[in-house]
Amino acid sequence: MPPFLLEISVETAEAAAAAERGGAQRIELCADLCLSGLTPGEELMRRVRQLVRVPIFAMIRPRAGDFVYSSEEIAQMHSSIAAAKRAGMDGFVLGVLDGERVVDVERTRKLVKSAEPLPVTFHRAFDEVADLDTALEAVFETGAARILTSGGAPTAPAGIAKLAHLIAAANERIIIFPGGGINASNFSRVARHTGARELHSGLGSVLAYGQEDYKLFEIEVRKLAVELASIT
Repeated sequence: MPPFLLEISVETAEAAAAAERGGAQRIELCADLCLSGLTPGEELMRRVRQLVRVPIFAMIRPRAGDFVYSSEEIAQMHSSIAAAKRAGMDGFVLGVLDGERVVDVERTRKLVKSAEPLPVTFHRAFDEVADLDTALEAVFETGAARILTSGGAPTAPAGIAKLAHLIAAANERIIIFPGGGINASNFSRVARHTGARELHSGLGSVLAYGQEDYKLFEIEVRKLAVELASIT
């Protein structure tokens, strides 16, 4: 059985370094986490790449709001993928829906193609669709490697039953990994009850409202890493 993996989302180089020190095995790098994450600038990506050795997945999201994008915004996403490759990123986090709020397979597939040979995570746009089982098959068709999801619920702990169902339905064809509201108090419960091998946390309350207590952030990441080690 493969080991567990802890991914932490950050928006600064300092937070990325703290997350790695705390035991994160992958970084999701974003701008504006207060807006659920937007595409980080190339300078930030380069800075984080210099500071950490763990894999870094860059968010590719041109604006806040819904995930139905214009042709111009899709072109911007392709350009952002190219910039992220130049900056040494190891993967991408993105998602595109159509006007009916279903997975836009064609346009997502083209973005996945632009990302090659690097992997793509389909982000929590997945949780906006009405039928998660149909969406699972659609994302699989795009060639994405992972789906980050709370199981359609406001948080992953609230969506445990659906997450377990999705992981079983995926049957190792694509990685389903929980994210949203995961912290040290519920980490083990989510992992044990869903069967997930990868888990995502932003620890949003730790660095909320412009706080810069990166030592505290490191401590909270370490708590997650300790929980992870206890269930391996």
